[in-house]
Amino acid sequence: MEGSGAIGQARLAVIDLLTGDPPIANGDRSVGATLNGEIYNFQSLRAELAAGGHDLKTQGDTEVLVHLAEDLEPVEMARRLDGMFAFAVLDGRRDRLVLGRDPVGKKPLYYFYDGRVFVFGSEIKAVIGHPQVPRRLNERALPAYLTFGYVPTPETFYDGVRSVPPGHVLWIERGAAPVIEPFWEPQVPGMGDTTRLDLSLDAAAAGIRERLARAVEKRLVADVPLGAFLSGGIDSSTVVALMAQMMDEPVRTFTIGFDQPGADERDYARLVAKRYKTDHTEFVVQPHGTGELIEQLVWHYDQPFGDSSALPTFILSELTRAEVTVALCGDGGDELFAGYKRFVTGQRRSLAARTPRPLRQATRRALAAMPTGRTRAAAGRLANVELSGTEAQLSWVARIPGPWRDRLLPDADRWAIDDYERLWAESDGGSYLDRMLLLNLQTYLLDDLLPKIDRMSMAHALELRSPFLDRELVEFALRLPDRTRVSGATTKRALRAAMAADLPAEIMSRGKRGFQLPLNDWFRNELADYARSMLCDPRARVRQVLAPEALDDLVAGHLGGGSYGRPLWTLITLEVFLRTQDL
Repeated sequence: MEGSGAIGQARLAVIDLLTGDPPIANGDRSVGATLNGEIYNFQSLRAELAAGGHDLKTQGDTEVLVHLAEDLEPVEMARRLDGMFAFAVLDGRRDRLVLGRDPVGKKPLYYFYDGRVFVFGSEIKAVIGHPQVPRRLNERALPAYLTFGYVPTPETFYDGVRSVPPGHVLWIERGAAPVIEPFWEPQVPGMGDTTRLDLSLDAAAAGIRERLARAVEKRLVADVPLGAFLSGGIDSSTVVALMAQMMDEPVRTFTIGFDQPGADERDYARLVAKRYKTDHTEFVVQPHGTGELIEQLVWHYDQPFGDSSALPTFILSELTRAEVTVALCGDGGDELFAGYKRFVTGQRRSLAARTPRPLRQATRRALAAMPTGRTRAAAGRLANVELSGTEAQLSWVARIPGPWRDRLLPDADRWAIDDYERLWAESDGGSYLDRMLLLNLQTYLLDDLLPKIDRMSMAHALELRSPFLDRELVEFALRLPDRTRVSGATTKRALRAAMAADLPAEIMSRGKRGFQLPLNDWFRNELADYARSMLCDPRARVRQVLAPEALDDLVAGHLGGGSYGRPLWTLITLEVFLRTQDL
């Protein structure tokens, strides 16, 4: 559009294969739009717009953005959308560019602005590919990455390149700086006017089942082959069960595993596949070739990443894409319904904190003096009570333990931890479990889990859809009573109750296993030489930004029997990033 800059897109066609290629413009081509993702309520929006006199030429969802932008301001326009999306609307009438990102941050959106030029993209490589965007390392990223295994939104590893926060719109007009405003923000009881739902376990389960069924149904709309990831956990099994009850043909399910006891979930996935007679496919991940794969993963991420489950997700996505173009997954279930062990630990910590401190300390000393590992672990949990809320969270989620971080990067900037503490403080007034769930949604889900499933699937042109991250379901789940979430060592009480009649007993009774690689074993055996070559070679780039002696000691400590597989992965992906980007 003359005088207004340019927008463009490389599209994965899922809906409206014939007429939906972006950018899509209005009749006089004064407004154009691109969309990454899906707007699930586009059909009702189309009907509403047509009734209001708008002339729609396509059958897809991108066009609704164009016509909504003709009538509405950015915040109100974004509030009308139900989906996973990053969009751009170029409005030549107002000489304005509008960007928007979905409520939980399923789809990425980055930008650069230096007062002269504004560049945006759904990948960082698109932004830094512009000749006026400098490629400089953001030194603030290093301490954050060592702590979390990612750089918290809105920062990135590139100086000046930022991420649009989830649930926000950004707009910029000629001669003005960008404006960023929220259109949706998650809240728990005690924040603003958000109140607790007074529901029994059965009522909570019924509410979850109703909303989750709607979320699955709307994600089955596609003009291309569709399937589902199936890990054998409660979340993915729930999605497959609901899909099977809605679809006329067998659900295509895809599972990945490891040839190592304790790390393989294929037997559980087979139980669900057999029950619902799915068209089931399995794959196995091997350690051989991991080094080459890490370089591919870093290229797709555009940043280093501390979550090793990206590798099996990458492989699973590649093999799934050979059969289908869209897959549903169970991501988000643990975040909404308290599925991680740390939620149980946090609930117990909250209860223990009510005990008078002298009694806690006396009990801890007595337990520590007992000879069994279980009593010493209990003493450790009581010691954890003396930490602040955020210190306790960090002790559970940090990718590299604090003492090792201090050695690797002495006197590091604490900005990311300060930001973590700010988010925790904002939920003051909610229960301890409320606050943990919200913090997890705003940090780990946003900057670890969602980038992983988006980058690793889109690397193979596979679209992943997450019913658990439906906005209506998220808002409902965040208001549930604690008693419907965790009881004793049982997690996801309400979700388990909602699906008790639909899933095998073995699935309902099992605990959370996770999707992690057997890194401790791999880095002591098949990948030991690889770890040494990446971190201990004098030419390693990571030795220029972190303490070399600490790196050597960490590798030696792991080979000597320590369990530092996760820190080693975190540091190796950092090394690959620094080498390949020459930063």
